[in-house]
Amino acid sequence: MYHGFTIHSIVMKSTFNHLSHSTTHLLLFLPLTLLILGCIFYPNNNLLSFFTTSFRTCSTANDASEAPPPFDDAKLNIFFGILTMPQLHERRHLIRSVYSIQTHNLLSAKVNVRFIFCNSIKDEEVKMFLALEITLYGDIVLLDCVENMNDGKTYTYFSSLPSLVSNGHDRPYDYVVKADDDAYFQLENLASFLKDKPREDLYYGMEMSCDLLNGMCGAHNTFMAGFGYVLSWDLVEWIAESDIARNNKTGFEDVMLAKWLNTEGKGKNRYDGVPAMYDYKGNLPEKRNRHDFIPETVAIHKLKADAQWAKTLEYFNVTNILKPYKLHRNFR
Repeated sequence: MYHGFTIHSIVMKSTFNHLSHSTTHLLLFLPLTLLILGCIFYPNNNLLSFFTTSFRTCSTANDASEAPPPFDDAKLNIFFGILTMPQLHERRHLIRSVYSIQTHNLLSAKVNVRFIFCNSIKDEEVKMFLALEITLYGDIVLLDCVENMNDGKTYTYFSSLPSLVSNGHDRPYDYVVKADDDAYFQLENLASFLKDKPREDLYYGMEMSCDLLNGMCGAHNTFMAGFGYVLSWDLVEWIAESDIARNNKTGFEDVMLAKWLNTEGKGKNRYDGVPAMYDYKGNLPEKRNRHDFIPETVAIHKLKADAQWAKTLEYFNVTNILKPYKLHRNFR
């Protein structure tokens, strides 16, 4: 039984022309629905990877297909992966809205924003809501892993990406971003910073000292804070093939990444994002990597509450493109 119809009775109708309007729509959309739900409830890794990298949407300002866009040498091409958890539907809705506005108006770069999590989803309610998101937006990437923070998820993200987004080009993207769901990026400022930087061996983020970590970072005694950093595409390809990375997945993910690069002498084009990358200040005292909003902001971290997001979006006037309309008069 499927919403009052048995599959058998639908198939056995005498002619397609005699089907009701609603039943016709059911027949047209049932295969797609079954494919989506099959991917969510019975994930086969190859099928799921194909689905999440090729599904195309028609309902968002940003191109939400997982397939990479045609390679554009005239622009920066950036893959922007937000590592989050499947159950955080409301936070994804907020973040998706914020970046859809930005990418829709961004002329200096092509930025593909995707939400990244593992396919070890048990909760049936979460699976259903996730199926709706995939249907509407197509901006979900499910990795073959068990959800975690410091047990290899970041490694799986980077090491899987070359095979997921390959489109016949040696370099489908110039840069890859790893971001957390409590960070906000000003994409225009990010693109402006990267436009004249090397497209190879680049490692950019909010630089932190390893002094208190007993040398875990390797030879170069710093790492980029894990809320948001950028790697050039060649480093992502290197991670996918590296034994050093594969054998050192467990630990603070941002520190482990630095260890991989430092051990092999990678990431020579290294840039500290401070003061343009910083923690949300609120009522806390100011320090090197925590201060009030500045126009040059590339990324802000520790946006844990909706109120912090609201203050941030207000400062950067994110909805400045909102036009007067009779259905929301007196809104402001």
